[in-house]
Amino acid sequence: MDNLKELFNKYDIEELVYGCSTGNKWFGSGEIIESLSPVDGKLIGKVYCGSKKDFDTIINVSSKAFDTFRKIPAPKRGDLVRQFGNKLREQKEGLGTLVSYEMGKSYQEGLGEVQEMIDICDFAVGLSRQLHGLTMHSERTTHRMYEQYHPLGIIGIISAFNFPVAVWSWNVTLAWVCGNVTIWKPSEKTPICSIVCQKLITEVFKENNIPEGVSCLISGNHKIGELLSESKDIPLLSATGSTRMGRIVAEKVGARLGKTLLELGGNNAIIVTPDADLKMTIMGTVFGAVGTCGQRCTSTRRLIVHEKVYDKVKNSLVKAYNQIKIGNPLDSNIHVGPLIDLDAVKSYEKALYQIKKEGGSFLIKGGVLSGKEYTSGCYVKPAIAEVDHSLKIVHTETFAPILYLIKYSGDIENAIEIQNEVDQGLSSSVMTNSLKDAEVFLSHWGSDCGIANVNIGTSGAEIGGAFGGEKDTGGGRESGSDAWKIYMRRQTNTINFSSELPLAQGIKFELE
Repeated sequence: MDNLKELFNKYDIEELVYGCSTGNKWFGSGEIIESLSPVDGKLIGKVYCGSKKDFDTIINVSSKAFDTFRKIPAPKRGDLVRQFGNKLREQKEGLGTLVSYEMGKSYQEGLGEVQEMIDICDFAVGLSRQLHGLTMHSERTTHRMYEQYHPLGIIGIISAFNFPVAVWSWNVTLAWVCGNVTIWKPSEKTPICSIVCQKLITEVFKENNIPEGVSCLISGNHKIGELLSESKDIPLLSATGSTRMGRIVAEKVGARLGKTLLELGGNNAIIVTPDADLKMTIMGTVFGAVGTCGQRCTSTRRLIVHEKVYDKVKNSLVKAYNQIKIGNPLDSNIHVGPLIDLDAVKSYEKALYQIKKEGGSFLIKGGVLSGKEYTSGCYVKPAIAEVDHSLKIVHTETFAPILYLIKYSGDIENAIEIQNEVDQGLSSSVMTNSLKDAEVFLSHWGSDCGIANVNIGTSGAEIGGAFGGEKDTGGGRESGSDAWKIYMRRQTNTINFSSELPLAQGIKFELE
């Protein structure tokens, strides 16, 4: 925890801090929220949240900043992101510790999340010199056609507690190199992480004489989310969270014909074919199911196993689960930390009850852990339940370490049908040594998810690929590939360099 104390001292994180910022100024006239660590239940800090008045102030400052920032050449904006990446490298251990302590994920996962921020900075720096359009041939002589991309303006970002810093970085780094400014509403469950991140980027912008308002922060609950959703000053709102939240955001933003980037629920499955590598299957499944205490949108919820290897997989899985160490996530020997809060524990307990009520049977019984090392009340035991795939609870995303073991027979298309029958469509995997089964899984009649993997788990995406899913997952794409285009407005240009004015499609229109 020494590196966390150093981080707090460096960035003036006290017991009571302001949760709104335009860069140079810190303020907050709304309610005060407390950040309690799920690790030990102790108070990390209290935060002054934003109000409608604070929101209006931030909108005004951001609008002015956009007028200046969009005129800075993209490669120079990219260099700002490069400097931000270097700041993150310097503070990786401290910020990684804070992520682990405030959210509850393991220290290694906390470091991994900060590394993800560094990686997206590197990606965005290269992207800043590749914001390209296309050139097309015109049907009219002495005409040239091309398309280009322009920044949208103010990008709103609503992030979730499970990745308190990485998902924000996915959005802001691309938004900034594209010439936009950003307003971030972090989860009210992890506000201290956002304050540190805002102070890090503010350092970079001040060192480069960038006007305040390019990166803004406003802490608060769903009421701040509503302000972001309803504001016509925000052409794009990127929101990560539950499907329920996403529907509300989509409705409000759609009513004003704004754009949304939605990353919502996941109910992810691994299919295990008869010839799958057992060791690889168990490793991928266990990390996917219990990593971050089952609180990743890409966490493995369902394991769909062929009947020929079902018993072998089941026995190996039980053996592996009995080796899992649960406790303080800052201890490098620990595999699983706590759930985020007591409300999450209640949802977990409710799901366990529902599994039994609907006829499922437990291979590994869950339960809330007690004892001096579990004083926060947020520690639970990862559970495995044998179920029929049609059970209602199996079709519901429970943000907790509960794995459903499902048997299938016949060919892989039967397993794919089971996988695809849920409403969510984020991540999916197949464990197989059959080229045919792998290709069927990846075909257009295979997995209906935005992410489809072969011989790796559902959890743990790389920066280079676009991240997101289909159906109730929202359809958004963030991070790599051409995800940058969502942060831009597309424009088609036609230039006539003749002294004539011919019309397209050969239309004749003449005046005397």
